Amino acid sequence: MKKRTPISAIMTKNVITLTSTDDLMTAEQMFKKENIRHIPVVSGKEIKGMLSYTDLLRISFADAVDDEESDVDTVVYNMFTIDQVMAKNLVTVSSSATIKEVAEILSKKEFHALPVVDNDELVGIVTTTDLINYLLEQF
Repeated sequence: MKKRTPISAIMTKNVITLTSTDDLMTAEQMFKKENIRHIPVVSGKEIKGMLSYTDLLRISFADAVDDEESDVDTVVYNMFTIDQVMAKNLVTVSSSATIKEVAEILSKKEFHALPVVDNDELVGIVTTTDLINYLLEQF
């Protein structure tokens, strides 16, 4: 295992993003369609927050009803904006941070994704799943 491998080697570069003008129904559809758990919220290329699927589950019944019964979610989602639900004051890393440094941050925090930011611009996202897959490749 290389000790100085940068996070840019394993991060997702083509990041799916939301803006604060998107609605939570759109966010839920993106989570399900793309099979992802975290979506950065941006203004232009600058990150403003992070929305996780868990954030949506906290305010809705997203997995408690059939797909056909979306009326409950729609009512709940219309009560909140992305800005109200997303995590703010994010911890970010640069693309040159090492995989080890990122693993240390994620092991000590209660979140599972980090935005990768260079010069105030979102360039990627790295998740605990990315780290686990990297470790599995080493064996």
